[in-house]
Amino acid sequence: MATDFWASSHYKRWVVDRATLRQARVDDLQYVDDPEYFTYFSVFFANVITKLGKKLNFRQRVIATAIVFFRRFYLKNSYCETDPFVVIAACCYVAGKAEESPVHIKNVVAEARLFFSQQPYGVKSFPSDNSKLAEMEFYLVADLECDLTVFHPYRTLMALSKTESSSDFMAEAGEVGVGIDDGPRYWGTGEGQLELPDEALQLAWSIINDTYRSDLCLLYPPHLLAITALYLTLVLHGPTRDLIQQKSHLAPSGDTHANSPRRSSRQASTSSLGSKKPPQDYIGFFAGLNVSMPLVATISQEMISLYSMWERYREDIDPSDTARGAFHGQASAQTQAGSPYSATTQGSSKRTLSGSRSGSHSRVGTPTEGADEPRKAEGARVITPAMLLQVLTKMRDNRLPDVAHPASGRPVAVNKMLERTQAAG
Repeated sequence: MATDFWASSHYKRWVVDRATLRQARVDDLQYVDDPEYFTYFSVFFANVITKLGKKLNFRQRVIATAIVFFRRFYLKNSYCETDPFVVIAACCYVAGKAEESPVHIKNVVAEARLFFSQQPYGVKSFPSDNSKLAEMEFYLVADLECDLTVFHPYRTLMALSKTESSSDFMAEAGEVGVGIDDGPRYWGTGEGQLELPDEALQLAWSIINDTYRSDLCLLYPPHLLAITALYLTLVLHGPTRDLIQQKSHLAPSGDTHANSPRRSSRQASTSSLGSKKPPQDYIGFFAGLNVSMPLVATISQEMISLYSMWERYREDIDPSDTARGAFHGQASAQTQAGSPYSATTQGSSKRTLSGSRSGSHSRVGTPTEGADEPRKAEGARVITPAMLLQVLTKMRDNRLPDVAHPASGRPVAVNKMLERTQAAG
C-alpha cells in the first residue's frame, strides 16, 4: 500500500479532468432528455451506497471507498449498458476487502437483495446467486486496473484540526486519524492545528461526506477537499463565523501588551495557566497552508452549487451524514438578516445555477443550526428517487434496440465476458 499520495496510483491515474468526465457520459447522453439528471444520479447512487454500507456495518472510510470505486467504474462504463445496483453491491464487497473490513459474499447478496427490493427502489431482478456478484467483482477489479488504494480527506481533516473536547469525536474519527504524528505535512507548513468546537468539526466531516455525492473526489486531491471543508465550516458554523466577524471588526492593537503593567514571571505563568487561550487566527492558519486558495475557493463554489441544486432533490437520509441542512439554514438566515456573506453565497449560487434551482428541500435537519423550515418550489420540478429510477429504466430500454440492431449492422456483445473475448481475438 502506498503511503505517499503523490507516488500512488490514486494521484497518477485517478485524478481526472472534466473532459474525461464528459467523455464517460457520451453514450448515456443519447438516451436522456436532460443532462442535469446525471448530477442527481451522483447524489442518488452515493446515498444508496451509504445506506447499504450502514446495513453492512461499514465505517465511513469503507463507504467512501465504495463510492470512489463506483465513480471510477463509470468512467469506463455507461449507466445504460450496466445494472448500477449490481455494481453498487460489488463496490461495497470489494471496498470491504480493500479497507480490511471484509463481509462474506452471502451477507452482501442477502442484504443488497433485501434492501434493493424495498421502496423507493423496488428492484426485483437483483440476483440471488452469489456467483453473479463474484463475477461482477472480477469485472470491477479489472476496470479499476487493480488500483484499490484510495486516499480520503478524513485523514487530512483530523491532521489539520482538533476539537475542544476530542475524546468522543476522536474515537469516531480514529479510523482515519490514529497514528498521525506531528511531523511535517506535505500540504503546508502552518504551525499547529485549527482548534474547532465539536459541532464545527462534525460539520466539516459532513461536508467531506457531501463531496462524495459529486465528482469532486475524481477531480481534486483529497487534501484540497479537506481544506475546502474547513473553509466552508468557518462560514456555515454560526458561532465560529460570529467569532471571525467580531475579530474583523476589532481595531488592530499591536501595543496592548506594552500598555499593560509588568508582572513577575511567576504571576505570568500562574495567570497563563488559569486564563483562556487567545482566539485563533483563522485567516493566518489558511495563509500558512501551502495550497492555492483560489483553487479552494473554486471547490467551495462547486459545493455551493451542489447544495443549491440539492434543494430540488427529495430523499430521506441521515442528517448526520450531510451538511445540507446547515447550508440551507445559513441561506435562510442570510436572506432574512442580510448577512455580509449573503452576497457571496447567494450570488455564486445564481451564477453557477439557473434560476430554477431555488426549490424546496427535504426535512433534513442541520446538525448545528437546527431544523430548517421547508420552502416551496418556485416553478421548479422536484426530483425524487422514483423519478430517477424511471429515467434509468428508460435509458436502458432505449439502449436495447440500438444494441440489437446497431447502425453498423454488426451485433454488439452485451455480455462483458464475450466482449473481452472478442476483443482478444
